[in-house]
Amino acid sequence: MKVDVLLGLQWGDEGKGKVVDVLTPRYDIVARFQGGPNAGHTLEFGGHKYVLRSIPSGIFQSGQTNIIGNGVVLDPVLFAEEAKALEASGVNLPSVLKISKKAHLILPTGRLLDAAGEAAKGKGKIGTTGKGIGPTYTDKVSRNGLRVGDTLLPDFKERYEAARRRHIGMIVALGAEVDSMALARAEEAWFEAIDYLHGYELIDSEHFINHALAENKSILCEGAQGTMLDVDFGSYPFVTSSNTICAGACTGLGIAPSRIGEVFGIFKAYCTRVGSGPFPTELFDETGKTIRDLGHEYGAVTGRERRCGWIDLVALRYAIMINGVTQLIMMKSDVLDSFDTIKACTAYDIDGFVTRDFPYSIDGDIKPVYTELPGWKTDMTKIKSESEFPQAFRDYIAFLEDRLATPITIVSIGPDREQTIVREK
Repeated sequence: MKVDVLLGLQWGDEGKGKVVDVLTPRYDIVARFQGGPNAGHTLEFGGHKYVLRSIPSGIFQSGQTNIIGNGVVLDPVLFAEEAKALEASGVNLPSVLKISKKAHLILPTGRLLDAAGEAAKGKGKIGTTGKGIGPTYTDKVSRNGLRVGDTLLPDFKERYEAARRRHIGMIVALGAEVDSMALARAEEAWFEAIDYLHGYELIDSEHFINHALAENKSILCEGAQGTMLDVDFGSYPFVTSSNTICAGACTGLGIAPSRIGEVFGIFKAYCTRVGSGPFPTELFDETGKTIRDLGHEYGAVTGRERRCGWIDLVALRYAIMINGVTQLIMMKSDVLDSFDTIKACTAYDIDGFVTRDFPYSIDGDIKPVYTELPGWKTDMTKIKSESEFPQAFRDYIAFLEDRLATPITIVSIGPDREQTIVREK
C-alpha cells in the first residue's frame, strides 16, 4: 500500500482543506505532516464554514483516523480553542484524532521571541504571523525544543523552565522587554491547555502509520502552506520554517520515500501571496483588486489582505518537478468568470534574458512574459459536470495541461464541497 500526498504548489492558501475533505472518503487515515497554526484550511458545507489551523481536514467525514504528525509544531492553547469549537459543533474529536509524541510544542515565550525577532529585522522583516512557529522550528533544529511526549515526563516543568529562561535571554538580547504579568497569564493558559491535550491519544506516529500500511490501510498526507514557501526550495528568505514539499511527508510522518504513491498538487487559477517577499506576477492595479474582492482573498487565520496576480507557470512547473506531482487540482476558477481575457505567465525576462526555468532567486527585476487567453464569461458555480464546461474554459485547462505536462483531474468551481468537478481521465 502507498500513501498519497496532497500539497500546495504556490505560496499557500490554495484551498487544500476543501480538497482533503472531498478526498477523505477514499482513505482510512488523514495525516498532517508539517507547519503550525499559521495554516488556515477552510471548509464549507451544509451552510457552515470551518477554519482548521492544526487539525487535519479529514475530521468531518465518516470516522477516518486523523493524525497530527511529528513534523507539525503545536500551540496547545490554539489547539484547545480549535478543538473545543469543533466539539461544540458536534464533532467527537477525541475519537478520531491522534497526536504524535514527537511533534514540537510552541511555548508562550516563542510568540514573544517571534515578535522581537521580526521587530529587530526592521524593513527586512519576513512578515510572519507572529505565532512562534519560526522560533519553535529553530529550537527543534538547535536541539533545544520541547515535544508533546515530554509533557508526560516527571521533569517536564523543569524542562519548560530551562527553555523559558533561554528564550527570555534571547528576547532581551534583541532589545525587547518581557511583560512578566502578561507572560504569567499566558503560561497559566498554556499549562491548562497541556492538560487538555492529554485527553487525546498521544502516539508514536511513525509506528502507527507504518503498521497501518502493513495492514493495507490507505493514507492521505496533508501539507500546509505551499511549495514556494518551502525553507529549501521556496523564495528564501521569505519562506516558512518547514519543508512544505512532498519530501516533508517522509520526514514529517516517518514514511519511506518508496511508499509515496499519488502526489496531488493544488493551485489556484490565478496566484496569491501574503506577507513580504517577491511575487513576479503581482498586480497592483484594479485587476488585482478585483481578483482579491471576488476571491475573498483574506487570510483565514490572520485576516491579512492577500496580494493577487496572474497564474505563474514558471513557478508551477518548478513546483511540479520538485514534488513529483502526478495529478493537478485547480481551485477558484470561478473567481475569473467575469474576465474578458485571462493572462498566464509562461516565462521570465531577467535583464533581457528570457527563461522558462525558475531561477536561484526571484528577488530582483523580473518581468513576467504573458500569454493572453479568452475568458469563459460563464457562471461556473452553477455547473454540475465537466460536460457543461464552456469551450474557452476547456481551452484554458488544455493550455495549462500542455504547459505543465501534468493532468488536471479535479476542478473547484466554488467554496462548497459539492462545487467540485472530478474530471474523466
